[in-house]
Amino acid sequence: MSKKQGGLNVTKIPISLLDLASIGEGQSIGEALEASVLLAQRAEANGYQRIWYAEHHNMATIASSATAVLIAHIAAKTSSIRLGSGGIMLPNHSPLVIAEQFGTLASLHPGRIDLGLGRAPGTDQTTVRALRRDPRAAESFPPDVLELQGYLSDSSLIEGVNATPGRGTKVPLFILGSSLFGAQVAAQFGLPFAFASHFAPQDLHQAIAVYRERFQPSQQLEQPYMIAALSVMAADTFEVAQQQFELRRRAWVRSMFSRGRAPLTEEEVDGVLNSSQAVMLDQMFTYTALGTTDQVRAFVDDFQQHTGADELMTVHQAVSPAFRLRSVELLAQAMEVSG
Repeated sequence: MSKKQGGLNVTKIPISLLDLASIGEGQSIGEALEASVLLAQRAEANGYQRIWYAEHHNMATIASSATAVLIAHIAAKTSSIRLGSGGIMLPNHSPLVIAEQFGTLASLHPGRIDLGLGRAPGTDQTTVRALRRDPRAAESFPPDVLELQGYLSDSSLIEGVNATPGRGTKVPLFILGSSLFGAQVAAQFGLPFAFASHFAPQDLHQAIAVYRERFQPSQQLEQPYMIAALSVMAADTFEVAQQQFELRRRAWVRSMFSRGRAPLTEEEVDGVLNSSQAVMLDQMFTYTALGTTDQVRAFVDDFQQHTGADELMTVHQAVSPAFRLRSVELLAQAMEVSG
């Protein structure tokens, strides 16, 4: 790429956005979804490559569970930016239903829809049962990917069964992962691979190596295409960025440790953050670009250099919607300066 898209200089590397449609304290679900619309419009205006939405269930702070519905709404409120799933948790669905959903999206918004696929359920085992899914469904992930791909192509793998809409749309597939398994599947099938290093940094470099070494060209992709994710907390001052980061840490603890029980008190959150569990939490945030545009640019440049990623998926998970908007803007400014 050599042209500029809005504020981002994509000659260097495309920058994209992962949005969980976070529900802030005291915020309604409607307000959270409207904030996602505003975030998408701001990202589009600043030249981001794509926005993905993650499928999670039974989480009181995430409103992107009906992922295809949310994509449809935001696609109608934007005009050019690519939109997709990051990801659809395929074990929760039949491949045919996902092909029909994303075939519909691609028919309504040609050339703008991605389909990122994950193997995890995106929830706990109790919720898996509520979804009426077999907990062993993840074991059939590779053949399910191929079946889904067939429905979106011109020839279904299941005789007599076609996806309408879906057939012939050739919606591009991406494999998501936080371990070596996803890297192996993406390499074997010749698909782009996105690694969730924004919360699972441990296997990032090994997964990249496995993916690139084992990649087999396909009709969709001739060369490996690697996307690496990182968190971004960009602000006008380092102090504001640090404050938002601490609020995010506390919100994460409250979300993860309050599942199935009353919300943690501030004292209980302090207890978690002062315990050995905080080490695991801080490890999750290893790849976090924090601070002003100069500080964020330096971190992002270093991250890309060490990963060799073809694209960066950024996660702006500040508690404040206004801060998320500003962080998206400042990252765009930072990457323009770096060009």
